[in-house]
Amino acid sequence: MTSYGNEMAMEMSGGRPAGARKPLPEPADETGTTAYRPLLFSIAYGMTGSVGDAEDIVQDAFLGLTRARRAGTVIADLKAYLTTAVTRLGIDHLRSARVRRETYVGDWLPEPVVVPADGQGPAERAELADSLSMAFLVLLESLSPVERAVFMLREVFGYGYEDVARITGKTEVNCRQIFARARQHISAGRKVRGGPAQRAAGEELARRFFEAAAGGDMDALLGLLAPDVVLHGDGGGKAPSIGNPAPGSLRAARMLVTGLRRARRLGVLPRLAWVNGRPGAVLYDGDGRVAAVVELDVADGVVQAIHSVANPDKLGHIGPVSDVGLLGGT
Repeated sequence: MTSYGNEMAMEMSGGRPAGARKPLPEPADETGTTAYRPLLFSIAYGMTGSVGDAEDIVQDAFLGLTRARRAGTVIADLKAYLTTAVTRLGIDHLRSARVRRETYVGDWLPEPVVVPADGQGPAERAELADSLSMAFLVLLESLSPVERAVFMLREVFGYGYEDVARITGKTEVNCRQIFARARQHISAGRKVRGGPAQRAAGEELARRFFEAAAGGDMDALLGLLAPDVVLHGDGGGKAPSIGNPAPGSLRAARMLVTGLRRARRLGVLPRLAWVNGRPGAVLYDGDGRVAAVVELDVADGVVQAIHSVANPDKLGHIGPVSDVGLLGGT
């Protein structure tokens, strides 16, 4: 369990993902706490699925620490204090966001965390945590805010029940019960299959995938897709999206070919990247603006699921956003 958290923190520690918003300045009297930011951001992102909200939550936690110190509060364990603050802020955020999520138009997907395929820092890691994948974060959406916090802290970051109880304000017994329910729920939604593709194999498969899709090579594309592959598209009502995600390689291949052919006619081309720890691409228009982000869930040598984010509200942290609608659904 701890390997998930370690990998996730490592992914964030080698430098910020390309295009992400610059870190807000650290309060002047918080020298020495910068090392905790990767962990805090990872927890906040895992709780919210939003890069911007995660950064805001981390900053609010640091500002709270500053206010507490100026008020004379002695804080013996900064890491514990900040972890608790970020988790509880995340719970509060989810409670207020749940109504908005219930009225969301179409599929909801997390804001993508993108690292260029040829980039430095976090992209150099071959083993990437399942806790970053879009499929995993979507599964977490089915949990209540407290269930999500308990599950993330225990399963993803490897915290003991005593620490989970302290952070969430619950009893150890209650946390054990919450975790058992959450794990059972998450396990029911997960597919049992082989491990994700390693870096070199994943990048090569992604290259072949986008070449086949953009070139309309149905035979080659079908050879890269699992029979029950599902194409998910998040347009948020502001860009074309997938109306009814359903399994089937032929259906997915046809939609991909149609969408990427249209994209090419509009001057939009994919650029390989790592998206939420998975191979994928960022689609840029002719002016270098971001039009969409695609993540490929690769396992057993084929694409098991495809997640496309075209909602412009979820792309601004990567770079200037295009006004070209992509990957039209059914």
